Order: sequence, then C-alpha cells, then structure tokens
Amino acid sequence: MSIRRTHPGRPRLVPSSTAAPPREQVLHAAAQLFVTKGFAATSTREIADRVGIRQASLYYHFTGKDEILAELLERSVRPTVDRIEQIERLTASESPETALYLLALIDVHTLAEAPDNIGMLATHPDVTSSEAFDAFRSTRAELAEAYRRIASRAAGPAIAAAAEPIGEMLMHLVEVTTTLRSSGVPIDDATAATIAATCLRACGVPEGRIAPAASSAATLADGLSRSPD
Repeated sequence: MSIRRTHPGRPRLVPSSTAAPPREQVLHAAAQLFVTKGFAATSTREIADRVGIRQASLYYHFTGKDEILAELLERSVRPTVDRIEQIERLTASESPETALYLLALIDVHTLAEAPDNIGMLATHPDVTSSEAFDAFRSTRAELAEAYRRIASRAAGPAIAAAAEPIGEMLMHLVEVTTTLRSSGVPIDDATAATIAATCLRACGVPEGRIAPAASSAATLADGLSRSPD
C-alpha cells in the first residue's frame, strides 16, 4: 500500500498548468516516461522535471520510482479485482458464459482507462523480478484466479480439463488492449466486445451461446456500479 505524505513540499520550480493534485501530476508524468523510455531508464529527476517540481519535492509524495510504478500498476488491475465479487453475484442466475464475458468486458475497460497505458509494463522484467511489486503481483494473481474459476465453468470439456492455465491465458488475451492502445486503436464498445467474445471462443464456447452472453453481460454492465459495494 502506498504511503501518503501530507506535509507540504517545497515551492514549485515551474507553475502548474493543471488543477490535478501534485501526487497525480507525478503519477501522470512518471507513467508517460515509464512507457516511452522504460522504467530502468527513467530517473526521479526526470519525473520531477516533467512535473515542474524539485526532485526533493517528489519524495514528499513517494519514496522512489518503485512506489510510483507500484501504484500505477495497481490501477491497471485493482478496479477489476474490486468488482469480481459483484460480477459473480450479479451473474449467479446467468450462464457461466455471461459471467466470463462480463469479467472480460470490465477488465478491458480497466486497461483502456489505466493512465497512459501503464498496463503494458505489467509483465516487464523490472516488474516480474522485483520484490517491490509483490503486492501488484498478488492482486494480478487474484484476477487470474477469478478468470480461471469462471472460465472453468464456461469452457468446453477438453479445455476445462486443463483449467489451470486458463486464467493467465485469458488475461493475456485481454491485455491485447494495451497493444491496441499503443498502436493508436481506440478501445470503443465494439473493440471491447470483440475482445470479450474472443475470450469465450478461446474457452470453446459455441458461437450460438456467445451472442446471448454478450447481450446479458451488456445489460448487467450498464447497472454495474462504479464503486463496488
């Protein structure tokens, strides 16, 4: 969990051009640099310069690059994970295909809305090899387990028999969202629906059952609260 610092920082080097809180400005600047330059090649000084603050002021908000990246990565999975229980509850009387489609749909939107496409760093060696990101990996594993659990009910017999890797497989399918974003492809409703339907096809769900699942999931998604209860 990120440590929030409440005492004031030093005066800015450059007046802010945005109304966003300084902490959010740091996250936004860091996300842009991490995605374009890479995590290892980005320094805290560069992040501070991008925001227009002193490097020392950055440390009033974060202990360093690891903490910044950890919070950004959490934003690429946490909104979906926080809705898993709600998704499963809403789809309890629906088909398992509907539940899987809805989970994938929500996950696509999470990745599409993640700041500066930071989700594309989730499998970067700097992330997968460092203990600093254990909390993120744990959250991501929770999401993979939800995919596995739901997909094992929706999948055809042959695929369900090998259910263990299904969770990761489906997450990688959904993570094409980040590749599309980096290519400039808009993640609109049609694209999100295509990705969610592909998840069902990968599980061996017959074509005739995909359209009904998509229709039911779309209806449920409209009522899915933005703040899970």
